[in-house]
Amino acid sequence: MEPKRFTGPHAGSQKYDLLTAISVAGLNGTNGFQCSMMRLIALITARYNWRSDELTVGQREMARLWSVDERTVKREIKRLTERRILLQLRPGVRGRVAAYRLNCSEIYRLSEPVWCNVGPDFASRMEMQNPEPAQKVVHVKFGQQAADASEPEELREVGPWGRVLSRLLESEAALFRNWFSELKFVGTEGPSIILRAPNKFVAQYVQTHYLRPLLGAIQLEFGSIRRVCFVD
Repeated sequence: MEPKRFTGPHAGSQKYDLLTAISVAGLNGTNGFQCSMMRLIALITARYNWRSDELTVGQREMARLWSVDERTVKREIKRLTERRILLQLRPGVRGRVAAYRLNCSEIYRLSEPVWCNVGPDFASRMEMQNPEPAQKVVHVKFGQQAADASEPEELREVGPWGRVLSRLLESEAALFRNWFSELKFVGTEGPSIILRAPNKFVAQYVQTHYLRPLLGAIQLEFGSIRRVCFVD
């Protein structure tokens, strides 16, 4: 599914609808889930970067905002990412803060059963905002091999590179289809990962324009990789 971009003349009302969806999904869940959704709403309203569609906040800042310790923050972020409500885009390495993105498709799925509790106008708006999936997205439990035979052929890769592709499909669906799906893993050399692109144009364009999301997904699975190199 394409990530929802909350920009343009109607962005303000769409953000309110999204926050309402998170609220009612939380209120319809357990006490622990209610607390998680309340914390997420506070984080979104205070620090979410809608233009870049990213959340980049340090754990110490989250702890201060939520009035908890950093250990609680780690547990909460782990819970939100395991539930696929937040998608991790880049790890926090070398003094850099980790980056996350709201998974609007999962928020829509969780909240859809209670849209009508808000009102028919809200339900109608959410149905219009909720895009139909352009293709089947296979949710992968990272660290495990996907076993769904109906998944896209390029996602039948196993190991860390297969999980990189799965992450990119979920967080950057359009970029995945247009630029990342045909990249092939060759190997690693020290802090570099070596990939093969279908042609030089794709390799150069990815390096110039889309290296950040690609490298972020790679670092989440391969660890201390700092460079992406392409070979013919």
